[in-house]
Amino acid sequence: MIKKAEFVMSNSQVAKCPKEPLPEYAFIGRSNVGKSSLINMLTNQKNLAKTSARPGKTQLINHFKINDQWFLVDLPGYGYARVSKTTKKTFQKFITNYFEQRKQLVCAFVLVDIRHEPQKIDLEFMQWLGENAVPFAIVFTKADKLKPLAIERNIATYQEILLKSWEAMPPYFITSAENYVGKEELVGYIEDINKTLKNN
Repeated sequence: MIKKAEFVMSNSQVAKCPKEPLPEYAFIGRSNVGKSSLINMLTNQKNLAKTSARPGKTQLINHFKINDQWFLVDLPGYGYARVSKTTKKTFQKFITNYFEQRKQLVCAFVLVDIRHEPQKIDLEFMQWLGENAVPFAIVFTKADKLKPLAIERNIATYQEILLKSWEAMPPYFITSAENYVGKEELVGYIEDINKTLKNN
C-alpha cells in the first residue's frame, strides 16, 4: 500500500538521478496513454504527476519516492515525434540511456491503451527491452472505456502477437485510473518484488 509519495527530482541526465540504492520502477508508454492519471491513482494523489490534454507533456525523468522504500520513475512518452526507421530514434536518447545505465532499475511498466489494437511502436519498444534484458510488465490502461469481452479480446490479440517472438506473455495488468481498477494488483506486484529483493 502506498502511504507516502513525494516528488524528488526531474532531469534529463541519468548520471544526475538519485544516488540512493533504492529499487526503481519505471513507467513509460506512448504519449496520451494515461500515464500521469495512472501514477496519481496508484499514489492516491490528484496532482503528483501532471496530467495534460497535450500529449508529450512529460519531457524529463521524474523520480517520486514511495513509502521511503522505492522510487516510481515517470519517463517521457515515446512516439509523439514522428516514428523514424530505427527504434532508437523513436524515443528520446536519454530514455535509452536510462534503461541501459540505471543499475537501480528493477522493472519497467509499459503502458498500453487497451482500446487500440497492438501498435508497432509499443511492440518495437517491448522487443528493445527484451533484447536489452530489461524486465518489464504490460499495464493496459483505460479499461473503463471497454466492455469486459472487448478487453479479453484485445488482450488475446496482444498475446497472439507477442507469443510469436516471446516464449511467454510478460506479466500484465488491466487498469483504470477512473475506477481504481488494477491498483491493488499493481502495487502488490511491486511490493512482492521488493520483499524478494530484501530477502536476497
